[in-house]
Amino acid sequence: MLEWLLHGEIAVGGGYLSVPEVVGNVFGLASALLGMSRLVWAWPVGLVGNVLLFTVFVSGELSGAVTEPLWGQAGRQVMFAVLSAYGWWRWAANRDSGGPAVEPRWASPAERLRLLGLAVVGYAAAYLLVSRLGSWGPATEAWILAGSMLATYGMARGYVEFWLVWIAVDVVGVATLLRAGFYPTAAMYLFYGAFCVVGFLAWWRVERSTRGGTPELIAEGAAA
Repeated sequence: MLEWLLHGEIAVGGGYLSVPEVVGNVFGLASALLGMSRLVWAWPVGLVGNVLLFTVFVSGELSGAVTEPLWGQAGRQVMFAVLSAYGWWRWAANRDSGGPAVEPRWASPAERLRLLGLAVVGYAAAYLLVSRLGSWGPATEAWILAGSMLATYGMARGYVEFWLVWIAVDVVGVATLLRAGFYPTAAMYLFYGAFCVVGFLAWWRVERSTRGGTPELIAEGAAA
């Protein structure tokens, strides 16, 4: 079973899909759904998907379209694992203290400047790294890696803007993954982009209601 999960293939039409790529993306989607509902389980579920997708992207030949690893995408899974551990700890601590797991809010002007600085520095560092490693498509890979880092950190902190960063990542990710031949992941990115719009509106609604002091929605967040 483990061998099939890590190295299996699913016949589709005249081709094959990688089992860890498909299953990893299912876990990623489940994590996003749980995150929209502000449930702590979003983090451990996402970690399982990170492990599976890491095995996919360090073996670029699995797609049948490229022969080099997508180090940006693989590194993204490692970064996800680290930030997910942080998000898991932060949300669980908030919940255990008697409050909501996370309270959606807009980042302050100072926090937005900090995020912008992280985006610039993160992109430059990611570009140098994936270029040196010989990753396929370093310009887009670097943005996917840096943007994903910002979005995951923003989710852990409860910034409503993190959904907008994800949308920007998805726009680049869909085009990159289609060219590289990772069709299940590209399809997930496309669906996830639309889902991020829904998630953004949901968190924005909670932020507005919490700021206005609507008891029902505050209680809803505490239950998460």
